[in-house]
Amino acid sequence: MKDSSKIVNRLSLVGILGNILLTAFKLFAGITGHSGAMISDAVHSMSDIFATFVAYLGSRFSSRSADRAHPYGHERLECVASLILGAVLFATAVSIGFSGAESMAAAKSGSLPVPGRVALIAAVVSIVTKEAMFQYTRHYAKIMGSGVWLADAWHHRSDAMSSVGSLIGIGGAMLGFPVLDSVACVVICLCIMKVAFDILRDALKKLLDTSCPEDYEQELRGLILSQPGVVSLDMLRTRMFGSKVYVDAEISVDGELPLKEAHDIAEQVHDRVENSPLKIKHIMIHLNPSQTVQGPDRA
Repeated sequence: MKDSSKIVNRLSLVGILGNILLTAFKLFAGITGHSGAMISDAVHSMSDIFATFVAYLGSRFSSRSADRAHPYGHERLECVASLILGAVLFATAVSIGFSGAESMAAAKSGSLPVPGRVALIAAVVSIVTKEAMFQYTRHYAKIMGSGVWLADAWHHRSDAMSSVGSLIGIGGAMLGFPVLDSVACVVICLCIMKVAFDILRDALKKLLDTSCPEDYEQELRGLILSQPGVVSLDMLRTRMFGSKVYVDAEISVDGELPLKEAHDIAEQVHDRVENSPLKIKHIMIHLNPSQTVQGPDRA
């Protein structure tokens, strides 16, 4: 827990300070360089500041221990935070798309200015910086198994993609096609919407007790069946609960075993599963009697 807390603090510091500096630089470059795409990119970076703050709060609150009012813990608060992040991304995409559409309409009158070199430089700096922030955040999000920080990482990647669109649009405008700067805004909008949709879908799946993927359940099934004394796995149900998983299972053991021995088998399965790398918060095991006679493994 202490290590996770330190990681969260570092991710928050990198995300917030990095985005503040990038927002200021891109806004300056967009205004002085007369680039609508770069100004849109700056707005996106500004939304990243809020997104990282939401991820920080989501991590803090979801890591709280279970209490009387929340006996199953607070992990789902990560999903709530992810929903907020997705909504912020979607709103940002709509704003950028609307701005791009307006600029494209203005292009018909030939009133669009040609972006300056500073806007082009800002796009390159943003691509390199945001891609580094994406790799850094995703690395630690996977270590912690945190959905909200993984969403924040993709928020950084969407900003890098925005900057790629800005680079193409600004470069094209400087080569004599000013409308490409406005087209880049629309492309940026679509890229961000795709990321927002993926984040929202993943968060909703975890909020709605969706079962785990088939390959995950197959791995879990093999783990349970490999435990000594387990004759068969009669039922297996999984549900995602924030960044963790709840499992209900029915296993059969030799029906001739004393209750104490049968209970010990169930306890062994329980401990082995919960201590596995599968991020299972709790498994509930029901015992069924089997008439299958076991061999030497019975002892």
